[in-house]
Amino acid sequence: MRKIWCALLAAALFAVIDAPVARAAEPIKIGFSMELTGPFAVVGKTGLLAFKIWEEEVNAEGGLLGRPVKLVYYDDQSNPSLVPGIYTKLLDIDNVDLLISSYGTNLVVPAMPVAIAHNRLFFGLFALAANEQFHYPKYFSMLPFGPEPVKTFAEGWFDLAAAQSPKPKTVAIVATDAEFQHKAAESARQHAKARGIDIVYDRAYPPSTVDFTPIVRSVQAARPDIVYISSYPSDTVGILRSVGELGLETKLLGGGLAGLQAAAIKMQLGEAANGVVNVDLWEPVLPMQFPGVMDFIKKYQAKAPAEGVDLLGYFLPPFAYCELQILGEAIAATKTLDNDKLAEYMHSHPFHTIEGDIAFGPDGEWTEARPIWVQYHDIKGHDVEQFRGAKTVTILAPPQYKTGEMIYPYAEARK
Repeated sequence: MRKIWCALLAAALFAVIDAPVARAAEPIKIGFSMELTGPFAVVGKTGLLAFKIWEEEVNAEGGLLGRPVKLVYYDDQSNPSLVPGIYTKLLDIDNVDLLISSYGTNLVVPAMPVAIAHNRLFFGLFALAANEQFHYPKYFSMLPFGPEPVKTFAEGWFDLAAAQSPKPKTVAIVATDAEFQHKAAESARQHAKARGIDIVYDRAYPPSTVDFTPIVRSVQAARPDIVYISSYPSDTVGILRSVGELGLETKLLGGGLAGLQAAAIKMQLGEAANGVVNVDLWEPVLPMQFPGVMDFIKKYQAKAPAEGVDLLGYFLPPFAYCELQILGEAIAATKTLDNDKLAEYMHSHPFHTIEGDIAFGPDGEWTEARPIWVQYHDIKGHDVEQFRGAKTVTILAPPQYKTGEMIYPYAEARK
């Protein structure tokens, strides 16, 4: 009998000793949806690869708080209507510790009410002013458009337009009928009005549009001096191909063509991208080679071919990695997963990241705006090597990142 009691006591002691170890081994779960299929997958899958690189690095160094990290994610199929259900499942069934988002405003905004209802910290990836209606204190944005993102979005493009001689007098505004593009178009209207440029065409097209020829013909009929376009990646390809086929006559074209920043989209377009002046976020020029970013790019490019994604990774990937870099730093500094404490820390401390120093304002936007405006040129064919580095792109603004002058008008830049 005594032997049995001793054995039971030993087992109980081992259970007590082992319990904290077992709990410590439980992974920190980070949940999100991502466009792995559908029209936005060409960009979304690059973000997933960046997340996986961070996960691999952190776990190789022992994880966070002595625990491994684990990504828990589902394909939202580029469909905003699927997002609320995915995030409800992540929280109520998967019991994730932290929430991040899919790519883009149209997929981030539908997740906001779920995060708010569960009182959870939420990080939006490339979402334009997603928090402007909610003012949710635990939302943070990974998009460098500063405290007034809608105002900033088209500002640099219209600054460049207004600096030309003679100054353009008219503009056409073309946008997808969706959340992000509505905000981008509103930014364009504000800046056109402020600079005395008359709007002669202003229409949104359905997201289901596949033939852009009628839209380009309508724009041409309005005879605008400049054309501002806000689109998502698949639309960008269709619009620019139609522009090239119809020979749209305008002095400046571009603005908010999403996806054009990615090598995969430029490879599809080839010469059709030449001359476009567009918003961009990062290029591998010396002034933008923040500490660690080129090491990340090398890791990404080594993995990209096997993953079947954009081969260069200059658009979304550095920012996707940066987002988790910030979360990891906040967890390490606070030594907690408490969402309230993490949010408080993230609002009150700057972060040193592969995208430079970042601090967050009251609505979770960056305290400093840092987009760039670029022009694509000298693209020949569809080979990816011409997009490596900055051989076929010139940074026009802001001054601290500028690498050259704009070729104007558009017809001249197309040569």
